[in-house]
Amino acid sequence: MDVKKIYMDANALLEGHFKLSSGNHSQFYLQSAKVLEDPKTAKLLAEALAKQIKESGIEIDTVCSPALGGLIAGFALATALDVRFIFAERVNGAMNIRRGFEVQKGEKVLMCEDIITTGGSAMEAAAVVKALGGEIVGAAALANRGFCHREHSDIATKPNCKLPQNIPFFALADFTFEMYAPDECPLCKDGSEAIKPGSRGN
Repeated sequence: MDVKKIYMDANALLEGHFKLSSGNHSQFYLQSAKVLEDPKTAKLLAEALAKQIKESGIEIDTVCSPALGGLIAGFALATALDVRFIFAERVNGAMNIRRGFEVQKGEKVLMCEDIITTGGSAMEAAAVVKALGGEIVGAAALANRGFCHREHSDIATKPNCKLPQNIPFFALADFTFEMYAPDECPLCKDGSEAIKPGSRGN
């Protein structure tokens, strides 16, 4: 499966000057919502990801995603795995699980995002799951930004990866774009202004 081509065909691999959620800048941005707006494509990607996870042999009771970006990918993956789906959301800046969702003691939960950069949002949501008694058995995403090692990839874990090393991380492809601190960004030095796309901007 050529995941990069799927993103490009959906006009979801953007080129320009972007401010990322981390505050860093990049020339490229993955807009997974453009890929997932087609249910057939979402199903195709989720089934490919589910195949990897099933082949690993890990036991999963529930998929949990942080809102908002991970919701469609997480629901599609839970459907492909035939397990329950829940989500965490920010309330006054902090991740919470509410809306009647419950986590049983020992429930085996897979965290799912559309894209994993450092895994920070997924791990914030995972902390809430663990506080409720759940067990985090793995992480998954459609795309990996190359900071964390995923199964079936030779990319090494970078120091800023926040995913635990004792659980597997599954993704369909690596997208290793350069990122820059704002004061070191060559695009800024060339005079262009960064825009903030995605769920926290436009």
